[in-house]
Amino acid sequence: MNITAVHHSWHDCVALFESRGLPSSSYRNLYQEGYDVHAGRLAVSGPLDLDATEPYGTGFVVDGDLEVTGTILNLDDGCPALIVLGDLTAGAVYLEGDAKLLVRGTVRVGAFVGNMTDKLVMIGGDLRAGVTVLSGGFFPDLVAGALTGPVLAQPYAVAELGHDVATPPAAEVLLPELLRADGEEDGHYFDVPGVHGSRLFAHLEAGRPVLR
Repeated sequence: MNITAVHHSWHDCVALFESRGLPSSSYRNLYQEGYDVHAGRLAVSGPLDLDATEPYGTGFVVDGDLEVTGTILNLDDGCPALIVLGDLTAGAVYLEGDAKLLVRGTVRVGAFVGNMTDKLVMIGGDLRAGVTVLSGGFFPDLVAGALTGPVLAQPYAVAELGHDVATPPAAEVLLPELLRADGEEDGHYFDVPGVHGSRLFAHLEAGRPVLR
């Protein structure tokens, strides 16, 4: 899908960020180029595949809340950035590639998944997820508020979060078909114990449930 938006210069984007209270510590790490700005709340029915969008600029700025009934997807390097100046609500978020996701407010998702990405991911409010899955060196650069819900990750990723979180076995959280047996191949190369990344991605891409 294409998002209805108006192209803004980097200078105009900075003025908008400052007027909405987005910290410079987050947006200064973006590519300092033009972005497409959607004014006000944006509702998307179904998934939002950022790889399939064609912005005029380097990415999208939603000047309000973003609500997506499906999964927000980012797999490719060079994928458009997504900056949300309100809250973000989605069925799920799945990030790989060169992910750039900034949210000024709170993120509410059924699943928040990141894997092997050269990322910039900063959340100014809470991260409220049915499950958070962190693989291949991925972890959010910032979750300024609370982080709620179970986290499936290697200990190094959990330590980087800076939050006290529940870390149950994957079998207690995910559907049985999403679990990986010892020695089983996984095309997405997840390093999270017991999680089959390829099947997890397929479920999220199709909008199917992942939680027990």
